[in-house]
Order: sequence, then C-alpha cells, then structure tokens
Amino acid sequence: MNLHSVFLRTQCTLPERFNPLRKPCGDSWMLVDETTAQVFDIMIRRTGWHFMWILGSCSRRGIALAREDAIQRALVRALGGIARRFNAAELESVQVARYPGFHVAKVTLQPRQIQQYTSLEIAVEQHPQAVPAR
Repeated sequence: MNLHSVFLRTQCTLPERFNPLRKPCGDSWMLVDETTAQVFDIMIRRTGWHFMWILGSCSRRGIALAREDAIQRALVRALGGIARRFNAAELESVQVARYPGFHVAKVTLQPRQIQQYTSLEIAVEQHPQAVPAR
C-alpha cells in the first residue's frame, strides 16, 4: 500500500472485462494491487466509465504497539468512515507518531466513485440499487 492507492468496496461494479488485481482489506474493501489512482483513472476512462473525485476526505486514527498495526487499524477505520453511497477511495496521506511503547497513525482517504455515468444523480435515478442510500 502506497500513497494514492485505490480501494474498492467488495460489491463495486466495474466495467465489463475490467478486472484489476485486488487484495482483501478489512471486511468490505479490496486494495487494487500496485496501481495508483492516476493510472487507475486512465484505465477506467479508457473503458468509457468515470472515476470521480468526491469532496470531503475522511481521516481516522489507529493505536498499536507496532507501526504497521497502527496504520492498518487507522486504515480500516477510515474505510468504514467513507459514505456507503461511494464505492471507492484513494489513500491521501498516512502520518505516524511514535510514543514510548506505542504508535499512533492517522490515515486520510478521499472518497471516489466509479460509474458509467458522468453525474451522480443520473446513476441514482437509473440504477438506485447501484448506489445504496445512506
């Protein structure tokens, strides 16, 4: 996982014949393996779909004895903070502070939306099951 990594909800619908490598991350998210958001955006747009950037980042903290465990806890919490109507997220930043005996990580994610349409309203009107209500 690196800055600008892409996360997809497990139920995220992708364009036909588009199947990037993914690894599980938490209960309902998948990490797109070795692809930055910029490259992923190009790949999605080549299929005629859209990888939309949504305002309003989500930050969460995690505490653990080990640095990586603190990051993982913060990441899972931040993914849980992404509104259910959005099916993707981009890793914006990771900050870790070390204290005697433990680490505190802060992970910030940017909500993203993958869809065929250019407007969020059109997607909801034509396919209400594709973007669940809050």
